[in-house]
Amino acid sequence: MVEKVITLENVSLVDFLGVENRNINELSSAFPKSKIISRGNEIRIQGSTPEIIRINQIVHSLVTHYHKFGKITEESVKTYLNEEHEESQKKLDVNADETLVFGTKGYAIKAKTPNQIKLVEAVRKNDLVFAIGPAGTGKTYVSVAMAVQALKNKEVRKIIITRPAVEAGENLGFLPGDLKEKIDPYLRPIYDALDDMVPAEKLKYYQENRVIEIAPLAYMRGRTLHNAFILLDEAQNTTPMQIKMFLTRMGPHSKAIITGDMSQVDLPKKQKSGLIESTQILKDIKGIGIVHLKGEDVVRHRLVKHIIEAYDKNDALIEKEHK
Repeated sequence: MVEKVITLENVSLVDFLGVENRNINELSSAFPKSKIISRGNEIRIQGSTPEIIRINQIVHSLVTHYHKFGKITEESVKTYLNEEHEESQKKLDVNADETLVFGTKGYAIKAKTPNQIKLVEAVRKNDLVFAIGPAGTGKTYVSVAMAVQALKNKEVRKIIITRPAVEAGENLGFLPGDLKEKIDPYLRPIYDALDDMVPAEKLKYYQENRVIEIAPLAYMRGRTLHNAFILLDEAQNTTPMQIKMFLTRMGPHSKAIITGDMSQVDLPKKQKSGLIESTQILKDIKGIGIVHLKGEDVVRHRLVKHIIEAYDKNDALIEKEHK
């Protein structure tokens, strides 16, 4: 019996081996005549030479997969087991550029519509991007995925996500709890997106060590954000002064995405939206991208697209009547 030892370097053992070694057990079950044993950061393979060669190829492919996407799942292992190594690797390489990150459940998170793809391309070409569109078009979700990808690729040192705590028909002061408990509901969509993309324990670690910060916009005042990926969500609810304050927080080696929905401004009627003003003022500056997402980009329930279209038609009729 031949033995081969593979040493895992710069790899999180939990993310690579899986909970209770499920990933390695999945691999072992496909080669019942061989023994695959994980001890610390070493994987020992005992068996015949042909099987050891095949297992060695799969393990090294999984290591490459891990360094690209930050996680191995049982589905990842099955991909390499069910296909020839060369074909499997080719398939992963073809899709690598399309995949932003792999979700915590192992599925690929990608831009799904032409305008979402435009958003991804705009972020790669520009340091500041405005993503404007109605609810459900994926502007926040794709933006969070781009931020997580940049962090995993070590392009930035931290992610900072913020949004204005503006009341949408409810009084913030009457909500129960302390300030954090009052504001957390406003940040819930951000937490939901991160929960899909970062394992719970790692997300907790990142937040405790301020690698990922989620905070109300008011907390950004006076800061200069270096080596960071910054996301301002729900920017239609910022005042001109607030959005100017945010825009001037950018430090060296930082990227920022500003998302908003012009049809859902919750500011007082006499208050002008900072998002509308800023896109007009900054539209001709090189290095700033503006991407508009539309009803056809909606990736929620199929009815959401029709609801948005119906409201747009109704708004157009009301505007026509007032002229």
